[in-house]
Amino acid sequence: MNFLAHAYLSFRQPELLLGNLISDFVKGKKKFEYPSAVLRGIELHRAIDTFTDDHPVNAIAKKVFKPAVGLYASAFVDVVYDHFLATDELVFPGNSLHDFSQWVYGELEGQAVHFPDQFSRMFPYMKEQNWLLNYKEKWGIERSMEGLVRRAKYLDNFQPAFEAFEAEYELLQSCFQRFFPELLLHVGDEYRRQLTRPEIS
Repeated sequence: MNFLAHAYLSFRQPELLLGNLISDFVKGKKKFEYPSAVLRGIELHRAIDTFTDDHPVNAIAKKVFKPAVGLYASAFVDVVYDHFLATDELVFPGNSLHDFSQWVYGELEGQAVHFPDQFSRMFPYMKEQNWLLNYKEKWGIERSMEGLVRRAKYLDNFQPAFEAFEAEYELLQSCFQRFFPELLLHVGDEYRRQLTRPEIS
């Protein structure tokens, strides 16, 4: 999953939120340098990613992007799933996505001392350009895909992936709607398991 989903799946817990969003930038044993509650978020992020990668419905979604981006298909699925989460009126009715996004940025800023270098460089752009809110718009997804291609070693054009997103919009939305309720249950179970362990080592 991408930034919005990981933020949403942090149960409004600020330190869990931080760990969930910085996890990809924390390598190896570095995770043990963080406070326990942040470490829980790092571990939760990785449990989310494992469940997402292994879920059979997401193999269908990946096939939409594989002709355009090959092995990067899962990263593009993550981005479009943030779009479908952002546009879900049951999850974010009215203007609540705006309010949630501002809460996320505020909570992260208050913990900036713990940012890994790469996340520290990226966060100002995330906040100023309001990535979390912009996932709601197709142009926001287009920008995110452009960013993915810019960071990828073996891709040089995001347009075929965006065209695949538009052409298979309903199929991808259906995949998300089948997958996300199961992810919610899994993450809830994982979080409860974490709470039974006072410390992670």
